[in-house]
Amino acid sequence: MFITKMSLPRRTVLRGLGATIALPLLDGMVPALTAVSRTAAAPIRRFGVFYVPNGMSMPYWFPKQEQKLEAGQLPPTLQSLDKHREKVLLIGGLDDEPANLVKGGGDHARSAGTFLTGVPFKITNGADVYNAVSVDQVAARELSKETQIASLELGIESNAMVGNCDGGASCAYTNTIAWRTPTTPLPIENDPRAVFEQLFGTTGSTDPEARRARMRRDRSILDAVGDELKGLVSLIGPGDKVKLDEYLDSLRDIERRITMAEEQSARELPVVDQPVGMPNDYAEHAMIMMDLLALAYQTDLTRISTFMLAREVSGRAYPEIGVPDSHHPLSHHQDEPAKLERLHKINEYHFRQFAYLVDKLANLPEGDGSMLDSTLFLYGTGISDSNTHFHDDLPIALVGGKAAGIKGGRYIRFPQDTPLSNLHVTILEKLGVPVESLGDSTGKLKGLTGV
Repeated sequence: MFITKMSLPRRTVLRGLGATIALPLLDGMVPALTAVSRTAAAPIRRFGVFYVPNGMSMPYWFPKQEQKLEAGQLPPTLQSLDKHREKVLLIGGLDDEPANLVKGGGDHARSAGTFLTGVPFKITNGADVYNAVSVDQVAARELSKETQIASLELGIESNAMVGNCDGGASCAYTNTIAWRTPTTPLPIENDPRAVFEQLFGTTGSTDPEARRARMRRDRSILDAVGDELKGLVSLIGPGDKVKLDEYLDSLRDIERRITMAEEQSARELPVVDQPVGMPNDYAEHAMIMMDLLALAYQTDLTRISTFMLAREVSGRAYPEIGVPDSHHPLSHHQDEPAKLERLHKINEYHFRQFAYLVDKLANLPEGDGSMLDSTLFLYGTGISDSNTHFHDDLPIALVGGKAAGIKGGRYIRFPQDTPLSNLHVTILEKLGVPVESLGDSTGKLKGLTGV
């Protein structure tokens, strides 16, 4: 890191014509006399949860035994992270018993609805939902004191919060995993344009026509802050100019891709209820959302996120990877090898989108390491074998988290009936947000640090 005598405020932003661009951490934001003490005193820690629906093709997820993960030894579903395997901690033996205790509803609603809360929820298909505060929001209450946005809830599919989505259970229990309060589920945002505007602003209005007018003008958000950007460039050093150029290039590229997706969506899918800015291609949609999440982390706009790679009971087909089957029916595989293999292809495809974000953060320097070192991801689902809909021995992986003391490159198992909530309590402790209990937790997990 190049330390300067001049210091820009950490919260420096560029403003203009309704746009606000937060900046990444530049060398010029770290005064020479405080650089070392600041880094040591207040390390940034982030937490993100990635959820996949409809269970897992389990033969392709876990290794056969506990082991250190050498090159090529990640299970087939996780192979896209092989080069970062030392940052992957596979965890077996964790159960979501509260899902079994919900009185009514389908197993899919039970899965998503209890995944981060550890509490049986109230069955209803009306607005009178009742659950518990999810672990991400417990962390957000503390970590959001340093950020502008408490948390981001992202996804690819439906963000409906009303109606019946699974066995008489409200869609709120299947379409989100984040709960701010027992009665306040946080809907995902699946429209890249909406996420972009939440992070950086544009029109200064939520009116749909104002948004469309700006799109028609085809102005870049960077053009809106052009004057302030010129002033900033004149103040910073050569190293910061390189960092700033790379960051702004990423920002402009995302804006360009969102605009292209909007144009293609309007041309090819003139459906009345199709949200503006929704790419037709799953991988492109996921990649734009991952890039937006990376920007949110990079600018420290938020440190907490959840991401649903699909909703529970998703019937989406994936012909682009050779799986024309609808996801949910396919998950009822009846142990047929061909169906298990096709389900695995979907599982691996979802994980590959996540691996793109992991690789991106691993290549973004931060402090003495990378952004991935300061970010802890929880990847998994609330159903193990999708044919039986069991909520035990869940497929769970922690990725990153070196700054929080997590030691990857391993597959470890805990005794049968170990609550998933024990992992949540342990994660909160690692994030510097200790709690005595959460949901059905019975204590903290040992062994995540390798000790």
